[in-house]
Amino acid sequence: MTNRSMSWNFEPFLLKPAGKDYLWGGTRLNDEFAKGIDLNPLAETWECSTHPDGPSTVASGALVGQTLAAVLDAHPEFLGSRHPDGKFPLLIKFIDAKKDLSVQVHPDDDYARTHENGQNGKSEMWYVLDAQKGAKLVYGLQHDCTEQELRQAIADGTLMNHLQQVPIQKDDLFFIQAGTIHAIGAGALVAEIQENSNLTYRLYDYDRVVKDGKKRELHIDKALQVANLQSSAEPRQPLRVLKYRQGVASELLTRCKYFEVYRMLVNSERRQQVHYRADEVSFRVLLCVDGCGTIRFDGGEITFYKGDCIFVPANSAVLTIHGQAQFLDVRG
Repeated sequence: MTNRSMSWNFEPFLLKPAGKDYLWGGTRLNDEFAKGIDLNPLAETWECSTHPDGPSTVASGALVGQTLAAVLDAHPEFLGSRHPDGKFPLLIKFIDAKKDLSVQVHPDDDYARTHENGQNGKSEMWYVLDAQKGAKLVYGLQHDCTEQELRQAIADGTLMNHLQQVPIQKDDLFFIQAGTIHAIGAGALVAEIQENSNLTYRLYDYDRVVKDGKKRELHIDKALQVANLQSSAEPRQPLRVLKYRQGVASELLTRCKYFEVYRMLVNSERRQQVHYRADEVSFRVLLCVDGCGTIRFDGGEITFYKGDCIFVPANSAVLTIHGQAQFLDVRG
């Protein structure tokens, strides 16, 4: 284990994301979040990721330039006592859906570990940062279906007739359990917190083609093996209670076996100081979804802006946050 006296080892640090240019993406992550990634479209940024398909890298402090995966391999104590296996459990993204995403489903852990070489399944949470007028998402089925009914609907191009489409607006949140058929609709800007997995089985992709003129691959057999074919209750926004203390308010968004997510609003511009304490149990990730400010700690400070992602190691020193900002506070 690392010597605790080497305090820089326990300092928070900014992360630089990997970008994805999927055909349904837009330009908002560069335009509004100043990502500076040379991709057009820029559909997703993988803000906090150790996944080999899109690793994020350290962008501040003594470890700058290293991948997050390499840092956590060298310093598993950053994860906290809740993660004795040394494996980072999450993947945190921004998603800009200029066009509809494919209709898809993710496997659960048991299926993925059996059929996908020991990988994790994928349950996820969406927090809607912005939604254009008329934006929707797909959440499960309107009614019970058989596998054959869905196969026929996919072949006929009528799958959308069976899917539950839900209007969305800014500040909505949705938990998408593995096995739920789903899709993010055009006009949505979303923060996604998920298991550390990149397993997606596409059921339907609107017959779109990619640069080589071919349609994107579908995974109908696997998707129907893992999909919940029972009707889904219409998702309702949970009761959320803001808890206040000087300079900060917070509310629980989601708690599941994989992660906890809080929304934290900081307003410390008038000399207040918000003290933010990590613990020995788990790392935390602060995803700034609005505003800007400064995080100070013994030995340094980080200036953050809308769109920045900050990794806070377990056992980090007490942080002092100054500014006016809104975060998603993610705990593994």
